[in-house]
Amino acid sequence: MDPTLIAIAILILVLLSALLFEWYLHQQSLHSIPIRVHVNGTRGKSSVTRLIAAGLRAGGLSTLGKTTGSDPRILDLYGKDRKIVRLRSASIGEQIHFLRYFSKFKPQAVVLECMAVQPQLQWVTEHLIVKSTHSVITNARMDHIEEMGYKLEDIAKSLSNTVPFKGRVFTAEVAMLPVFQQVAHERGSEIHPVTGEMVKFEEMQGFTYIEHQENVALALEVCQALGVDRETALNGMRHATPDPGALKIWYLTQDNRTVSFVIAFAANDPDSTLNIWHKIKNYPGLEYDKVAVFLNTRSDRISRTSQLLELVLKDIKPDFLIVRGDSLDRYKKDYFDKMSWPIQTFAENTNPAKVAEALVTFPDKTLLYGIGNIVGSGFDILDEARKFKRAL
Repeated sequence: MDPTLIAIAILILVLLSALLFEWYLHQQSLHSIPIRVHVNGTRGKSSVTRLIAAGLRAGGLSTLGKTTGSDPRILDLYGKDRKIVRLRSASIGEQIHFLRYFSKFKPQAVVLECMAVQPQLQWVTEHLIVKSTHSVITNARMDHIEEMGYKLEDIAKSLSNTVPFKGRVFTAEVAMLPVFQQVAHERGSEIHPVTGEMVKFEEMQGFTYIEHQENVALALEVCQALGVDRETALNGMRHATPDPGALKIWYLTQDNRTVSFVIAFAANDPDSTLNIWHKIKNYPGLEYDKVAVFLNTRSDRISRTSQLLELVLKDIKPDFLIVRGDSLDRYKKDYFDKMSWPIQTFAENTNPAKVAEALVTFPDKTLLYGIGNIVGSGFDILDEARKFKRAL
Protein backbone atom coordinates (compact mmCIF):
# COMPACT_ATOMS: atom_id res chain seq x y z
CA MET A 1 0.00 0.00 0.00
CA ASP A 2 1.16 3.52 -0.79
CA PRO A 3 3.02 4.92 2.27
CA THR A 4 1.45 8.32 1.59
CA LEU A 5 -2.06 6.89 1.87
CA ILE A 6 -1.10 5.10 5.09
CA ALA A 7 0.24 8.35 6.53
CA ILE A 8 -2.95 10.20 5.54
CA ALA A 9 -5.11 7.46 7.08
CA ILE A 10 -3.12 7.59 10.33
CA LEU A 11 -3.39 11.38 10.40
CA ILE A 12 -7.16 11.20 9.92
CA LEU A 13 -7.46 8.64 12.72
CA VAL A 14 -5.37 10.81 15.03
CA LEU A 15 -7.53 13.85 14.27
CA LEU A 16 -10.75 11.90 14.79
CA SER A 17 -9.43 10.50 18.05
CA ALA A 18 -8.49 13.99 19.22
CA LEU A 19 -11.94 15.32 18.32
CA LEU A 20 -13.67 12.46 20.13
CA PHE A 21 -11.50 13.03 23.19
CA GLU A 22 -12.32 16.76 23.14
CA TRP A 23 -16.02 15.90 22.84
CA TYR A 24 -15.75 13.51 25.78
CA LEU A 25 -14.02 16.15 27.93
CA HIS A 26 -16.69 18.69 27.03
CA GLN A 27 -19.50 16.32 28.01
CA GLN A 28 -17.74 15.76 31.32
CA SER A 29 -17.58 19.52 31.85
CA LEU A 30 -21.31 19.86 31.19
CA HIS A 31 -22.22 16.98 33.48
CA SER A 32 -20.29 18.60 36.33
CA ILE A 33 -22.35 21.82 36.07
CA PRO A 34 -25.98 20.95 36.88
CA ILE A 35 -27.49 24.39 36.15
CA ARG A 36 -26.58 26.13 32.89
CA VAL A 37 -28.31 29.40 32.06
CA HIS A 38 -27.85 30.70 28.51
CA VAL A 39 -28.80 34.37 27.95
CA ASN A 40 -29.61 35.53 24.42
CA GLY A 41 -31.58 38.42 22.90
CA THR A 42 -30.97 41.74 21.20
CA ARG A 43 -30.59 44.07 24.18
CA GLY A 44 -29.84 43.58 27.85
CA LYS A 45 -27.98 40.27 27.66
CA SER A 46 -24.98 41.39 29.71
CA SER A 47 -27.09 43.04 32.40
CA VAL A 48 -29.44 40.07 32.71
CA THR A 49 -26.47 37.69 32.92
CA ARG A 50 -25.05 39.72 35.82
CA LEU A 51 -28.41 40.00 37.57
CA ILE A 52 -29.12 36.27 37.39
CA ALA A 53 -25.63 35.35 38.59
CA ALA A 54 -25.91 37.81 41.49
CA GLY A 55 -29.36 36.55 42.47
CA LEU A 56 -28.31 32.91 42.45
CA ARG A 57 -25.17 33.71 44.40
CA ALA A 58 -27.23 35.56 47.01
CA GLY A 59 -29.42 32.48 47.30
CA GLY A 60 -26.45 30.34 48.26
CA LEU A 61 -25.74 28.70 44.90
CA SER A 62 -22.08 28.73 43.88
CA THR A 63 -22.30 30.53 40.55
CA LEU A 64 -19.92 31.61 37.82
CA GLY A 65 -20.83 33.91 34.95
CA LYS A 66 -19.45 35.27 31.70
CA THR A 67 -20.50 38.34 29.75
CA THR A 68 -19.49 39.13 26.19
CA GLY A 69 -20.92 42.61 25.70
CA SER A 70 -19.12 45.91 25.37
CA ASP A 71 -16.38 44.73 27.74
CA PRO A 72 -16.26 40.91 28.24
CA ARG A 73 -15.80 39.67 31.81
CA ILE A 74 -15.79 36.57 33.97
CA LEU A 75 -18.01 36.92 37.04
CA ASP A 76 -16.25 34.86 39.69
CA LEU A 77 -17.69 32.90 42.62
CA TYR A 78 -17.56 36.03 44.78
CA GLY A 79 -19.23 38.30 42.23
CA LYS A 80 -16.03 40.08 41.27
CA ASP A 81 -15.26 40.99 37.66
CA ARG A 82 -12.31 39.36 35.94
CA LYS A 83 -11.46 41.05 32.66
CA ILE A 84 -11.11 38.72 29.67
CA VAL A 85 -8.05 39.49 27.58
CA ARG A 86 -8.31 37.94 24.12
CA LEU A 87 -5.24 37.31 22.01
CA ARG A 88 -7.42 36.87 18.93
CA SER A 89 -10.90 37.81 17.75
CA ALA A 90 -13.91 36.48 19.66
CA SER A 91 -15.19 33.03 18.72
CA ILE A 92 -17.94 30.77 20.08
CA GLY A 93 -15.24 28.14 20.57
CA GLU A 94 -14.09 30.01 23.66
CA GLN A 95 -17.31 28.96 25.40
CA ILE A 96 -16.02 25.37 25.37
CA HIS A 97 -12.78 26.39 27.05
CA PHE A 98 -14.52 28.53 29.66
CA LEU A 99 -17.00 25.79 30.51
CA ARG A 100 -14.07 23.43 31.04
CA TYR A 101 -12.34 26.05 33.17
CA PHE A 102 -15.50 26.71 35.17
CA SER A 103 -16.07 22.99 35.77
CA LYS A 104 -12.83 22.83 37.78
CA PHE A 105 -14.51 24.96 40.46
CA LYS A 106 -17.48 22.56 40.62
CA PRO A 107 -20.10 25.35 40.60
CA GLN A 108 -23.77 24.62 41.02
CA ALA A 109 -24.59 27.05 38.21
CA VAL A 110 -23.07 28.97 35.33
CA VAL A 111 -24.71 31.91 33.57
CA LEU A 112 -23.39 32.57 30.07
CA GLU A 113 -24.18 35.39 27.68
CA CYS A 114 -24.62 34.09 24.13
CA MET A 115 -21.72 35.07 21.88
CA ALA A 116 -23.18 34.10 18.51
CA VAL A 117 -24.89 36.42 16.04
CA GLN A 118 -25.20 34.22 12.95
CA PRO A 119 -28.34 32.01 13.22
CA GLN A 120 -26.49 28.76 12.61
CA LEU A 121 -23.84 29.66 15.18
CA GLN A 122 -26.54 30.43 17.73
CA TRP A 123 -27.87 26.90 17.19
CA VAL A 124 -24.38 25.39 17.54
CA THR A 125 -23.67 27.39 20.70
CA GLU A 126 -26.83 26.19 22.41
CA HIS A 127 -27.25 22.62 21.22
CA LEU A 128 -23.63 21.49 20.92
CA ILE A 129 -21.78 23.66 23.43
CA VAL A 130 -23.93 25.01 26.29
CA LYS A 131 -26.95 22.66 26.31
CA SER A 132 -28.72 24.96 28.71
CA THR A 133 -31.14 23.90 31.40
CA HIS A 134 -32.60 27.41 31.47
CA SER A 135 -32.67 29.70 28.44
CA VAL A 136 -33.31 33.45 28.47
CA ILE A 137 -34.23 35.52 25.40
CA THR A 138 -34.41 39.11 26.58
CA ASN A 139 -36.13 40.61 23.53
CA ALA A 140 -36.07 40.81 19.74
CA ARG A 141 -35.17 44.14 18.14
CA MET A 142 -34.11 45.33 14.70
CA ASP A 143 -30.35 44.91 15.10
CA HIS A 144 -27.69 42.82 13.34
CA ILE A 145 -30.07 42.76 10.39
CA GLU A 146 -27.31 41.79 7.96
CA GLU A 147 -26.74 38.53 9.86
CA MET A 148 -30.22 37.71 11.16
CA GLY A 149 -32.63 39.17 8.63
CA TYR A 150 -34.42 42.37 7.69
CA LYS A 151 -37.72 41.50 9.37
CA LEU A 152 -38.36 41.32 13.10
CA GLU A 153 -39.81 37.83 12.69
CA ASP A 154 -36.57 36.67 11.03
CA ILE A 155 -34.57 38.04 13.96
CA ALA A 156 -36.88 36.29 16.44
CA LYS A 157 -36.51 33.01 14.57
CA SER A 158 -32.74 33.42 14.68
CA LEU A 159 -32.80 34.07 18.43
CA SER A 160 -35.07 31.05 18.93
CA ASN A 161 -32.13 28.85 17.96
CA THR A 162 -31.09 29.01 21.61
CA VAL A 163 -34.38 27.54 22.85
CA PRO A 164 -33.30 24.22 24.43
CA PHE A 165 -34.89 20.81 24.16
CA LYS A 166 -36.89 19.89 27.28
CA GLY A 167 -35.71 22.95 29.19
CA ARG A 168 -37.22 26.19 30.45
CA VAL A 169 -37.35 29.44 28.49
CA PHE A 170 -37.84 32.94 29.92
CA THR A 171 -38.49 35.97 27.72
CA ALA A 172 -39.66 39.57 28.05
CA GLU A 173 -40.41 39.81 24.32
CA VAL A 174 -44.04 40.65 23.55
CA ALA A 175 -44.51 41.16 19.81
CA MET A 176 -42.56 38.05 18.80
CA LEU A 177 -43.62 35.88 21.74
CA PRO A 178 -45.64 33.52 19.45
CA VAL A 179 -42.42 32.65 17.58
CA PHE A 180 -40.69 31.58 20.80
CA GLN A 181 -43.80 29.76 22.04
CA GLN A 182 -43.99 27.71 18.85
CA VAL A 183 -40.32 26.70 18.96
CA ALA A 184 -40.53 25.90 22.68
CA HIS A 185 -43.57 23.71 22.04
CA GLU A 186 -41.76 21.85 19.24
CA ARG A 187 -38.78 21.21 21.52
CA GLY A 188 -40.77 20.21 24.57
CA SER A 189 -39.65 23.21 26.63
CA GLU A 190 -41.69 25.30 29.07
CA ILE A 191 -41.90 28.98 28.22
CA HIS A 192 -42.33 31.71 30.82
CA PRO A 193 -43.39 35.13 29.45
CA VAL A 194 -42.22 38.01 31.65
CA THR A 195 -43.13 41.71 31.72
CA GLY A 196 -41.62 44.70 33.45
CA GLU A 197 -44.89 45.23 35.33
CA MET A 198 -44.05 42.13 37.37
CA VAL A 199 -41.54 44.28 39.27
CA LYS A 200 -42.87 47.10 41.44
CA PHE A 201 -41.40 50.59 41.29
CA GLU A 202 -40.30 50.29 44.92
CA GLU A 203 -38.36 47.12 44.08
CA MET A 204 -36.30 49.07 41.54
CA GLN A 205 -34.93 51.34 44.26
CA GLY A 206 -31.45 50.60 45.55
CA PHE A 207 -29.67 50.04 42.22
CA THR A 208 -26.58 52.20 41.73
CA TYR A 209 -27.42 52.71 38.04
CA ILE A 210 -30.55 52.84 35.89
CA GLU A 211 -31.73 49.27 35.38
CA HIS A 212 -34.65 48.21 33.21
CA GLN A 213 -37.63 46.60 34.90
CA GLU A 214 -37.80 43.92 32.21
CA ASN A 215 -34.23 42.86 32.98
CA VAL A 216 -34.91 42.60 36.70
CA ALA A 217 -38.18 40.75 36.08
CA LEU A 218 -36.42 38.18 33.88
CA ALA A 219 -33.63 37.64 36.39
CA LEU A 220 -36.08 37.28 39.27
CA GLU A 221 -38.16 34.69 37.41
CA VAL A 222 -35.07 32.60 36.66
CA CYS A 223 -33.81 32.83 40.24
CA GLN A 224 -37.20 31.94 41.69
CA ALA A 225 -37.47 28.99 39.31
CA LEU A 226 -34.17 27.78 40.75
CA GLY A 227 -35.35 28.03 44.35
CA VAL A 228 -34.11 31.47 45.39
CA ASP A 229 -36.74 33.60 47.12
CA ARG A 230 -37.58 36.94 45.53
CA GLU A 231 -36.27 39.31 48.20
CA THR A 232 -32.97 37.44 48.58
CA ALA A 233 -32.40 37.44 44.83
CA LEU A 234 -33.35 41.11 44.52
CA ASN A 235 -30.99 42.11 47.30
CA GLY A 236 -28.16 40.28 45.56
CA MET A 237 -28.95 42.04 42.29
CA ARG A 238 -28.85 45.47 43.91
CA HIS A 239 -25.30 44.77 45.07
CA ALA A 240 -24.10 43.34 41.75
CA THR A 241 -21.36 45.11 39.82
CA PRO A 242 -23.08 46.85 36.88
CA ASP A 243 -21.98 46.09 33.35
CA PRO A 244 -19.52 48.67 31.91
CA GLY A 245 -22.18 49.53 29.33
CA ALA A 246 -25.02 49.89 31.85
CA LEU A 247 -27.36 52.87 31.55
CA LYS A 248 -26.23 55.60 33.92
CA ILE A 249 -26.21 59.37 34.40
CA TRP A 250 -23.08 61.44 34.98
CA TYR A 251 -23.27 65.09 35.99
CA LEU A 252 -20.46 66.88 34.16
CA THR A 253 -19.43 70.33 35.38
CA GLN A 254 -17.40 73.08 33.75
CA ASP A 255 -17.38 76.85 34.43
CA ASN A 256 -20.39 76.65 36.77
CA ARG A 257 -22.39 74.79 34.13
CA THR A 258 -23.80 71.29 34.62
CA VAL A 259 -24.53 68.82 31.84
CA SER A 260 -26.54 65.69 32.67
CA PHE A 261 -24.83 63.01 30.57
CA VAL A 262 -27.05 59.98 29.98
CA ILE A 263 -24.76 57.11 28.92
CA ALA A 264 -26.86 54.84 26.71
CA PHE A 265 -24.30 53.55 24.21
CA ALA A 266 -25.04 49.89 24.96
CA ALA A 267 -28.54 50.34 23.50
CA ASN A 268 -27.20 50.75 19.98
CA ASP A 269 -30.27 49.71 17.96
CA PRO A 270 -32.92 52.33 17.10
CA ASP A 271 -35.83 50.72 18.99
CA SER A 272 -33.89 50.42 22.26
CA THR A 273 -32.41 53.89 21.86
CA LEU A 274 -35.87 55.40 21.39
CA ASN A 275 -37.34 53.40 24.29
CA ILE A 276 -34.63 54.67 26.62
CA TRP A 277 -35.17 58.22 25.38
CA HIS A 278 -38.87 58.04 26.26
CA LYS A 279 -37.92 56.71 29.68
CA ILE A 280 -35.13 59.14 30.44
CA LYS A 281 -36.70 62.41 29.26
CA ASN A 282 -39.23 62.20 32.10
CA TYR A 283 -36.90 60.56 34.61
CA PRO A 284 -37.64 61.65 38.21
CA GLY A 285 -35.22 64.31 39.45
CA LEU A 286 -33.64 64.95 36.04
CA GLU A 287 -34.03 68.67 35.34
CA TYR A 288 -32.97 70.23 32.04
CA ASP A 289 -33.72 73.14 29.70
CA LYS A 290 -31.89 71.98 26.56
CA VAL A 291 -31.25 68.61 24.90
CA ALA A 292 -28.05 67.54 23.13
CA VAL A 293 -27.21 64.24 21.47
CA PHE A 294 -23.75 62.71 21.18
CA LEU A 295 -23.72 59.99 18.52
CA ASN A 296 -20.57 57.85 18.52
CA THR A 297 -20.50 55.76 15.33
CA ARG A 298 -18.62 52.81 13.89
CA SER A 299 -17.38 52.73 10.31
CA ASP A 300 -18.59 49.14 9.85
CA ARG A 301 -22.15 49.98 10.96
CA ILE A 302 -23.29 52.38 8.22
CA SER A 303 -26.91 51.20 8.18
CA ARG A 304 -27.14 51.47 11.97
CA THR A 305 -25.72 55.01 11.89
CA SER A 306 -28.33 55.96 9.29
CA GLN A 307 -31.10 54.51 11.47
CA LEU A 308 -29.90 56.43 14.52
CA LEU A 309 -29.60 59.70 12.59
CA GLU A 310 -33.15 59.15 11.34
CA LEU A 311 -34.25 58.73 14.95
CA VAL A 312 -32.46 61.93 15.99
CA LEU A 313 -34.02 63.83 13.08
CA LYS A 314 -37.62 62.66 13.50
CA ASP A 315 -38.03 61.67 17.15
CA ILE A 316 -35.51 63.24 19.51
CA LYS A 317 -35.12 66.61 17.74
CA PRO A 318 -32.39 67.96 20.04
CA ASP A 319 -31.08 71.49 20.40
CA PHE A 320 -27.50 70.37 19.64
CA LEU A 321 -25.85 67.36 17.97
CA ILE A 322 -22.30 66.00 18.13
CA VAL A 323 -21.34 63.13 15.82
CA ARG A 324 -18.04 61.28 15.85
CA GLY A 325 -17.14 58.85 13.08
CA ASP A 326 -15.52 58.10 9.76
CA SER A 327 -16.63 59.54 6.37
CA LEU A 328 -19.49 61.52 7.89
CA ASP A 329 -20.05 63.42 4.62
CA ARG A 330 -22.06 60.44 3.40
CA TYR A 331 -24.82 61.44 5.83
CA LYS A 332 -24.89 65.16 4.90
CA LYS A 333 -27.61 65.17 2.23
CA ASP A 334 -30.05 62.73 3.85
CA TYR A 335 -29.66 63.86 7.44
CA PHE A 336 -27.41 66.79 8.37
CA ASP A 337 -28.86 69.17 5.75
CA LYS A 338 -32.37 68.48 7.08
CA MET A 339 -31.49 69.33 10.69
CA SER A 340 -32.20 72.83 12.01
CA TRP A 341 -29.93 72.64 15.06
CA PRO A 342 -26.14 73.13 15.40
CA ILE A 343 -24.09 70.08 14.42
CA GLN A 344 -20.48 69.45 15.43
CA THR A 345 -18.59 66.55 13.84
CA PHE A 346 -15.38 64.80 14.80
CA ALA A 347 -13.34 62.43 12.67
CA GLU A 348 -12.88 58.89 13.92
CA ASN A 349 -9.21 59.52 14.72
CA THR A 350 -9.87 62.64 16.82
CA ASN A 351 -8.17 62.66 20.21
CA PRO A 352 -10.74 61.37 22.77
CA ALA A 353 -9.86 64.27 25.11
CA LYS A 354 -10.93 66.78 22.47
CA VAL A 355 -14.27 65.01 21.99
CA ALA A 356 -14.82 64.86 25.76
CA GLU A 357 -14.15 68.59 26.07
CA ALA A 358 -16.91 69.26 23.53
CA LEU A 359 -19.39 67.39 25.73
CA VAL A 360 -19.16 70.07 28.44
CA THR A 361 -19.52 73.13 26.19
CA PHE A 362 -23.33 73.14 26.30
CA PRO A 363 -25.42 75.62 28.33
CA ASP A 364 -26.18 74.94 31.97
CA LYS A 365 -28.96 72.38 32.57
CA THR A 366 -28.44 70.53 29.28
CA LEU A 367 -29.46 66.88 28.99
CA LEU A 368 -26.80 65.13 26.89
CA TYR A 369 -27.97 61.81 25.45
CA GLY A 370 -25.04 59.55 24.50
CA ILE A 371 -25.98 56.96 21.86
CA GLY A 372 -24.38 54.72 19.24
CA ASN A 373 -21.43 52.51 20.07
CA ILE A 374 -19.08 52.36 23.02
CA VAL A 375 -16.65 49.67 21.82
CA GLY A 376 -13.09 50.87 21.28
CA SER A 377 -12.59 54.63 21.51
CA GLY A 378 -15.99 55.09 23.16
CA PHE A 379 -14.44 53.87 26.40
CA ASP A 380 -11.54 56.30 25.92
CA ILE A 381 -13.96 59.20 25.48
CA LEU A 382 -15.79 58.19 28.66
CA ASP A 383 -12.49 58.02 30.53
CA GLU A 384 -11.76 61.61 29.46
CA ALA A 385 -15.32 62.76 30.24
CA ARG A 386 -15.01 61.25 33.71
CA LYS A 387 -12.57 64.06 34.56
CA PHE A 388 -15.51 66.48 34.44
CA LYS A 389 -17.77 64.26 36.53
CA ARG A 390 -19.18 65.89 39.63
CA ALA A 391 -18.70 64.00 42.87
CA LEU A 392 -22.06 63.15 44.43
